[in-house]
Amino acid sequence: MAYFDAASTEPLHPQAREALIEALDAGWADPARLYGPARRARMLLEQARAEVAEVIGARPDEVSFTASGTQAVHLGVLGALLGRRRAGRRLVVSAVEHSAVLHAAALHERDGGTVETVGVNRAGAVDPAAFGAAAGVEGTALACLQSANHEVGTLQPVAEAAAACAEAGVPLLVDAAQTVGRAPVPAGWSVLAASAHKWGGPAGVGVLAVRKGVRWRSPLPEDDRERRRVPGFENVPAIIAAAVALRAVAADAARESARLSALVDRIGSEVPRTVPDVEVIGDPVARAPHIVTFSCLYVDGEALLTELDRAGFAVSSGSSCTASTLRPSHVLEAMGVLTHGNLRVSLPRGASAADVDRFLAVLPDMVKRIREDAGMQP
Repeated sequence: MAYFDAASTEPLHPQAREALIEALDAGWADPARLYGPARRARMLLEQARAEVAEVIGARPDEVSFTASGTQAVHLGVLGALLGRRRAGRRLVVSAVEHSAVLHAAALHERDGGTVETVGVNRAGAVDPAAFGAAAGVEGTALACLQSANHEVGTLQPVAEAAAACAEAGVPLLVDAAQTVGRAPVPAGWSVLAASAHKWGGPAGVGVLAVRKGVRWRSPLPEDDRERRRVPGFENVPAIIAAAVALRAVAADAARESARLSALVDRIGSEVPRTVPDVEVIGDPVARAPHIVTFSCLYVDGEALLTELDRAGFAVSSGSSCTASTLRPSHVLEAMGVLTHGNLRVSLPRGASAADVDRFLAVLPDMVKRIREDAGMQP
């Protein structure tokens, strides 16, 4: 099986696997206690915190570990809104944010707040001037902008948006799930969220970083763990493994990202050349190095995914469309692009050129057959 769904989850890094096994013995105790095994667990936890902080460009005391990337986003959004309630109850988001951000925004609206959604261009990027103008409206408590889109890979102008937000005195939350460990973290963020399983760490570890000076208040019942930001017992072994994986992938990010980007470029150029009526979606240049998304007219997306699975390819759809709802994703709708037969190829660490070549070889006949079976001719 050729695994091409790294944007959903990256396979566990070998160094993370080794670290996890060792940490199950060395880091099992309660890091809040004072006896020997507990002090050892605390030391390992703080070492992991320092390593993650270094990669994302934060201070260790700004970093907390959560139970998932989704929880990090929820706590980041709702905590910043609560902390800045006196400044206003207005939230600004881009139209292509991850559902974790949008669900938190919906909860904010149900609680009486307001949400302004900033649209994107056909490549999926916001205009930084428009985003900054939205953030500058009086009463804005928080703005949210992802580093790269999870469905189409388009990079957002985070640094420019952050500068505009700073000028307006509004903190910017950046969901960096798709880029941490793959590319440098953009400057200017106030709150940052990430997820370990996206970079080859174990699932069940998220990262929430809150800059010093940013008003933030937990929306959950208070707990003494993780600087009172995240309640519950820390999963120290998994956190250690996550930090080890991040350190390993970040050290090799420049080389591996360039290699994967070349493979993605090959897919992006070959698919429309060999398959009629295909639209490659997202910015062809300003994009995450491992993601390429395209849509095939007259093709049922679920059928295409099933055929690829049978042929030995684990690929996902950039759309959240399901057989029961047939509703295209909010990302593709916001971009105004073709949603039929949508396919997201996201290459994991170590993906081979041979597997990419095999994918490109089988796809044209597969699409042709699906179109013929459906009685649809381009």
